[in-house]
Order: sequence, then C-alpha cells, then structure tokens
Amino acid sequence: MSTAEKRGMIEPHHRLLSIHRQCELLGLGRSSYYRNPASESDENLELMQLIDKEYTAHPFYGTRKMREYLKRKGHAVNRKRVQRLMRLMGLASIAPRKRTSVPGVRHKIYPYLLRNIEITYPGQVWCSDITYIRLKRGFVYLTVVMDWYSRYVLSWEISVTMDDSFCVSALERALRCYGSPEIFNTDQGAQYTGNSFTGVLKEHCIAISMDGKGRAMDNIMVERLWRTVKYEDIYTRDYESVAALVAGLRRYFTFYNDERPHQSFGGMTPAEVYWNACGVKRAA
Repeated sequence: MSTAEKRGMIEPHHRLLSIHRQCELLGLGRSSYYRNPASESDENLELMQLIDKEYTAHPFYGTRKMREYLKRKGHAVNRKRVQRLMRLMGLASIAPRKRTSVPGVRHKIYPYLLRNIEITYPGQVWCSDITYIRLKRGFVYLTVVMDWYSRYVLSWEISVTMDDSFCVSALERALRCYGSPEIFNTDQGAQYTGNSFTGVLKEHCIAISMDGKGRAMDNIMVERLWRTVKYEDIYTRDYESVAALVAGLRRYFTFYNDERPHQSFGGMTPAEVYWNACGVKRAA
C-alpha cells in the first residue's frame, strides 16, 4: 500500500483512535500524514518570522507596536496587514487579553479553577496550548500536553491548520500513556472549547479549567515552554520541512524531558520530578 493510500485511510476525527495511533497501526510515519506546510508569499513569510521572534520576546506587543517594530526593520507595512498576519499566526497582545485562537462563540466557557490552588504533585493539573512554528518556506502549528507540576511534556502534535483534531489527538495520546489528571487547563480558543475536546475530558471525568480573559499568567507554564522550545531549538535549527521539524522536535522534547536540568527543581529534569513522585508508575 502506498503512502498516499495510507494517508487517505486516516480519519482525523475518529472517536477512539488519535491520528498518532492510526499512523502507528498503518505503519505510516506521523510526518508523512501531514500535507505540505501552510504557506504565504516570501515577503509575508519573512514578516511572520520577524513577528514570531519579536512576539516571543515581547508578548505584550499588539498590532500597532508590531507595525512600528517592522518599520524599524525596514518593512513599511500597514496595520491591516500586520493584523492579518498576527491573526493567521494566532497571536494577540497579552496586555488586554491572552488569545491563541478565536473563542468558540457557541461553546461553553468554563471557569478558571487554579486560582489560589497549590499544585503539589504530578497528575493534579495538565495544561495545553498552541503555538506558531516557522519553517523556511512555510509554517505549521504545534500543540503540547504538559504536566503542570513537573513541566513534563506528555505528548505533542503538529498541524498545518488550527483546527481541533490535532489538539484532540495530543490529548488522547497523553491519556492513553499516562492516565487521567484531575484538572485540565487551557485557554478559551475554539480548539479547546469545542465538543470534540471537552467531550474527551468529560468522558474521563476530568475537571475543565480555562484561562480568564485578560489573564495572561493563567497558563504560564506552557507559555514558558514555548519560549524555551523556540529559543533553544526552532530559531537555531531553521527547519526546512515538516518531516525535519517532527524529527527535530522528537529529539528536543526527549532532551527537554530527560536531560535538561530545571532550575526550579534544583537541577532535576522534568522526567525525574515526574517519575520520582510518590505513586507514579513509569509507562512502558
């Protein structure tokens, strides 16, 4: 069976099997499933790379400040163009509110459950988010599921679009490998408020928590992860293809979990904190 035929058999919204699991069963590399990365003109891709790096350093920049930044870099662009590119990238200034994607208008928004709660053990709270990842000739989106207490990355997926299927796939994989957390925290993006994502959480009796509007610090652990991934890997590698990115992220997240010491844990790695915790049994 050809790669194209196998790719055609994948069901993104399968109720029981994630995209990752379907790829495993078909003997199809996960990177082979994804089509060509989303693309723009060379000029827009250059602008998006500049916006991405500046936003990662200064997430309080809105479209006005970003337009001025681009002008100082020699790009005379109007604000409308900057707005379109930042919207495409899922970026908005954290000054008035934090947004990764447009909230689902008809979807229920759940309250933020972590205020004044001390998080003291793995599995108490998981969190997830989406970020833009640049390639040399295009871009994709990355999502992770992370254990809040240990900063351990439980699963991750990439996609050429910001639909909810790759977020659901990452969630299902984490649940399959690590069991269920007590609370799951996300932003109010449509990928997380839709029935596909919240339905999985409800099926596993997981309490749903969502960042409050204007609360940029509510999902701070995964926001810090994005800065780390981009500065330590994405910006230094300059990946050319989705396949190269998938291979690179696989290496990096292994390094991040198992080898990179974390100052908050006295030099221990996220994996050591996670697996050494009382009552946690390491998956095979």
